[in-house]
Amino acid sequence: MIVNREDELEGTEVDMTHEQHAREELADADRVVVREAVGDDLSGVLSVGHRTWLATYEPIAGPEYVAMGLAKWWTSDVVTDSIRKGRTLVATQGDDVVGVATYGPQDDAFVLWKLYVLPGHHGHGIGTRLLQAVVERAEQNGQRRITLSYLEGNRQAARFYARHGFVETHRETPGSGLPESVWMARDLGAGDADPDGGRA
Repeated sequence: MIVNREDELEGTEVDMTHEQHAREELADADRVVVREAVGDDLSGVLSVGHRTWLATYEPIAGPEYVAMGLAKWWTSDVVTDSIRKGRTLVATQGDDVVGVATYGPQDDAFVLWKLYVLPGHHGHGIGTRLLQAVVERAEQNGQRRITLSYLEGNRQAARFYARHGFVETHRETPGSGLPESVWMARDLGAGDADPDGGRA
């Protein structure tokens, strides 16, 4: 019986340690700051892009697609241009960039081009805070709608955007055996809250 009692106590200690760890993670998330990117954020933004693209898109579209995307959208020149135009937001924790969002016009649309959070920081509401910051800027600019796209097969993105009020509008087929781009839109003033209380 003493052995069983010790087992129970050991289990309690493990549970308490897990709870403490969860509280520490939430406290860490509370220390995340979402702000407009500045020049000094360049290397952090690039790091987020390179780390998230590999993890997100290699299983869906393969290494060639990842290499193409990094060479096209995650170079110093492209990111610097977006930062200079005031179209890049970062989520920072201390000195580290842990999430990135970029946005801008395309024809008459206001487009969310990028929204990425480092895998180790998922589940703490950082993506939601970045998205809300983009929505605020769109509304300040008098925009009535935000559009975006994600690659078919990216189930996490599909769930996240649907939860935040985006609905599918159309798909584009790139060819070459690559997955479709799924385009979504959200009218502003709708879907601000996370209806199921999840933390993205």
